[in-house]
Order: sequence, then structure tokens, then C-alpha cells
Amino acid sequence: MSDIINNSGKKISDSHENDDKKSSESEKELLSKDVIPHFFPTYRIKRNLYPVPIIIVVVFAGILAYLTYSIADVKIDGGYIPGGSSDPFIALVNGILFTGIAVISAFIMIYFAKKKGIHVLKYIFGFSFGLICFLLTIFFGDIILWLILRSNAILYNISNLILTIFSAFLSILMLYRYFTSYSLVTKNMFILYIGLLTGALMGIVMPLWTTLTILIGISLWDIFAVLYKKGPIKEMIDLASEAMSSPAERIEEKEKIKQGMAEYDTAKLEIGIGDLVFYSMLTSSALILSDNLIIMILTAIAIIIGTGLTISGLNRNKILPGLPISIFLGIATMLISWRIITLLGF
Repeated sequence: MSDIINNSGKKISDSHENDDKKSSESEKELLSKDVIPHFFPTYRIKRNLYPVPIIIVVVFAGILAYLTYSIADVKIDGGYIPGGSSDPFIALVNGILFTGIAVISAFIMIYFAKKKGIHVLKYIFGFSFGLICFLLTIFFGDIILWLILRSNAILYNISNLILTIFSAFLSILMLYRYFTSYSLVTKNMFILYIGLLTGALMGIVMPLWTTLTILIGISLWDIFAVLYKKGPIKEMIDLASEAMSSPAERIEEKEKIKQGMAEYDTAKLEIGIGDLVFYSMLTSSALILSDNLIIMILTAIAIIIGTGLTISGLNRNKILPGLPISIFLGIATMLISWRIITLLGF
């Protein structure tokens, strides 16, 4: 799920203080955003703290990617068609295929949500994330164990067995908590963990042209999925909102915003897990492909700035695509800074 959403549990009325504001217009009505179902894979945070989850996933995904690719020297040719690392055309095709499969998956999910109800997504998200947690915890855990214990084969093998058991236990625990808990801390930790693991893996296995194709393709898809009336993400949010407000109330809200009489409360936000995955994918790729920490830092700063620009539009929109501005700024910053640093010989 890739989007940035307003989130507030209350509705704040206008405060007309004519004595104190004789020459100013009355305050706009602050409209609360329909509360997003707890099982939606979003990170909930106060608006002024929005860089925090981005910084966390970028830093830890970058560490994992660097340890795997540069220190452990684990090179994996990602993509559906082998050879993308050496052939730009194959890399482009792999990126297009990845984007196409993501698009098809989104439409399949919304189909089941319409047929079986919005809560069917809880099981799709839960079991998908549980599997990712199990496999990627083993993958990156094995890299860390090998770097620490490579001189002691017996201890390494024993530790690997313990790692497998731990990964299974962690995945089951996270699944249980995902399905039964309404703890915001648990939800946020779960989203961060899955986001940084997935972003780190994609940053490692995807060559440059595949990475750029995926990020540009997914960003364009994000615009359609969120803003178009039949976009899958917009339909998911609309389905979730049906039980919380009537069509007449939603039309009235839109009319108030259009006339400038009201705006959405943006004190709290929800950042989609897809945003965190692709932010960390881009920064991890910037680090391992350029082998330059400065380029990664500049790319991360550009992403944070882009997210801030997106958030600034949420007072007139319930939901906005979280990827396009951030990813395009990030890609431009990565390529330009990489070129400049290369020319300067750093």
C-alpha cells in the first residue's frame, strides 16, 4: 500500500473569535479523516514527526544492504529474466514485469475486497507480511551470522539453526499480534520492520536500470491508484470509509473544501508501507551502486523534502500518492550528485 493519508479520530468545529480577529476571516472548519482500519499496512504518526519512520527505514535498510552487498560480497541478479545486471534492455523488461505484477495484484485484492468484504484484506496482508518476515529475517540474519562467525563453522551452523527457529517464532508472533492486537506501537514496529527488510533486499538484487524502471513505474501507478476514482488504493479507502460516513456527508465535505470553508485535519498522518519500502529501496541502491554515503544521505534528504511537499497538500485531500514527488526528487538527486562526485573524483 503506497499512499499518505490524513488520520484523526475527532472533528474540530470552527472557532469564531470575532473580538480577537476583527479584521480576519473566521477559521476554517477542520474535518477529521475517516479512521483507517487498524489492519491497513500504514505507519501512523504525528505530522511534525513524519521524517522519523523514513529515517529509520533508510538507515537500517542501508546498513543491511551494505553488509550484504559490499562486506559479505553477496551478489544476486534480481529480476524475472536473468542477465539484467549486464544488459540494460533485460533490466528494463524486468522492471516493467515487476510493475505489471504489482498492478495486477492490486486489482486482484480490490476484487476480493468487493466480493468478500474489506476485512479479507486483513488476511492477505497478514499472511504476506508473515512470510516476508520469516524469509527475510533468515536471509539477513544469515549474512550477519556469517560475518561474525565465519571462522567457526560449528558455531555458525548452530547459530543458523537457532536463527531459523527464532525467525519462525518471530513471524508467528507478529502474525498473531497483527490479527489480534490494536496496539499502535506494535503496528508501527511491524510496518517498519517489513518495510526496511523489503527495501534492503530490493536495493541489493535490482540493478540500476531495473531499479529506476520499477521506481518510476510504481510512482506513476501510485498516481493512478490513489487519485483515479477506480484506482485500487482509492477504492480500498472508500470501502473502509463507507461504514463511517454516508455518501451525503462525503459530498458535503467535498463541497465545503471546494468553497474554502473547510480543510482536513492533518495533525496526524498515515504513511503506507509501500512508501517506506520504495524510499529505502532507492537509498539502499544509491549506497551500494555508488559506494558513497554522501549520495545516499542526499537522496534521503530529497525523499524527506518530497514527502513534506506531498503532506502540504493533505489539507485539501483525504489521501495523496506518497511516491511520485519523493521518488522523482530522490532519483534526480541521486543521479546528479553521483555525477558531480564522480567528476570531482571523490
